[in-house]
Amino acid sequence: MKQASVSDVAKKAGVSIGTVSNVLNHANRVKPGTVKKVQRAIEELGFVRNDAARQLKAGNSRTIGLVVPDASNPFFADLAKGAENLAIAREFAVIIGNSSEDNSRESSYINLFHEQRVGGVLISPVRGVNKRIEQLHHMGINAVIVDREADATICCSVSVDDVAGGRLASRHLLDQGRKHIAFVGGGPSIQQTVDRLEGVRQEMLNFPKARLSVFETSEMNVLAGRKVGIEIGKLPATERPDGVFCANDLVAVGVMQALLFENSIKVPEQIAMIGYDDIDFAQSTIVPLSSVRQPSHLLGSSAVELLISELQDVDHVHRQITFQPEIVIRESSLRTK
Repeated sequence: MKQASVSDVAKKAGVSIGTVSNVLNHANRVKPGTVKKVQRAIEELGFVRNDAARQLKAGNSRTIGLVVPDASNPFFADLAKGAENLAIAREFAVIIGNSSEDNSRESSYINLFHEQRVGGVLISPVRGVNKRIEQLHHMGINAVIVDREADATICCSVSVDDVAGGRLASRHLLDQGRKHIAFVGGGPSIQQTVDRLEGVRQEMLNFPKARLSVFETSEMNVLAGRKVGIEIGKLPATERPDGVFCANDLVAVGVMQALLFENSIKVPEQIAMIGYDDIDFAQSTIVPLSSVRQPSHLLGSSAVELLISELQDVDHVHRQITFQPEIVIRESSLRTK
């Protein structure tokens, strides 16, 4: 069945095409009686306006693309919610793409958003922030980097001070009397993990007798954490860490499951644990999980605010917004009597 056009609506309502256009875009300029006639014709014909064509003609769009590395991670889900809520309040829409930490998949979403003529893109890039921004700018796409720091001379970005977060987590474990700290997280390709580990290293300089072990995971999920937890549990008691800091809560959940169920190691009596992100599930784990909290919702909404400013404000100046993390203490890391 052929879709009704503007001319079909105009013919049925007995008005000009220009009048229909005014009703669709500037109804306040049209007499109420005429507006009702056009709206009745639209309803009877089932007319749907072609926003993509309208935006292309006008040279603007009310759509924002968001690319995250792991849509299954509650942290990024909450970040997306924050972005969407602010966008809706400002009469924008958000389309979400999941790169799954895959560079080619990330590129595919960027190409798709370019084809759809989105107003701009929020992106937490897999790697190479500057290279990705150059690509987006070459396409004529405004972009804001999310959950990573970027050079404010080329784009806006919102992030959390992950070095400070790493220091908070390790200091808490060390203050609880833990002497051998294990850091569990992704490899050097994940900047957030690198920064959190750097924070641990910096803080441990204040505890010269403490020891650090690093366990690298291939992914940042529960299954990867379980594998490391099994590995830690098999270590001789003299080599086993007594404190574990995981680079995110999903990894921490996996480590905890393996310690408790695979190796019958008590948390926190034998091994104290702390995660990162403070996802909603953290307080509901078998042993409530201590975590370094990131303002995920605020990261998303702030990124949208910066992007809309860039789209609409001729005097816009790129900014780097860095939020400070905070530690949330629960049973998993508390000193036992």
